[in-house]
Amino acid sequence: MLNLAANISDPDGFYQELIDSQRDMSEAEAELMNCKLILILANHIGNRETLTLAIRAAAKRGMPRASDQARSAAA
Repeated sequence: MLNLAANISDPDGFYQELIDSQRDMSEAEAELMNCKLILILANHIGNRETLTLAIRAAAKRGMPRASDQARSAAA
């Protein structure tokens, strides 16, 4: 089951670190870094079913809800 609830300790600090890491990058460099970060985190997660649920949740417009996750898991 994909955890869509807030789960990052110090979310403001994480967001600031992410923004700061791209501050001096061009838009293309920042996009490449984001792609690398996604692949690194996907590899860390490793579970293919979880990754499929995450792709489906991210592809939806707006913020996914837990009820969306239940429907995706049933599909």
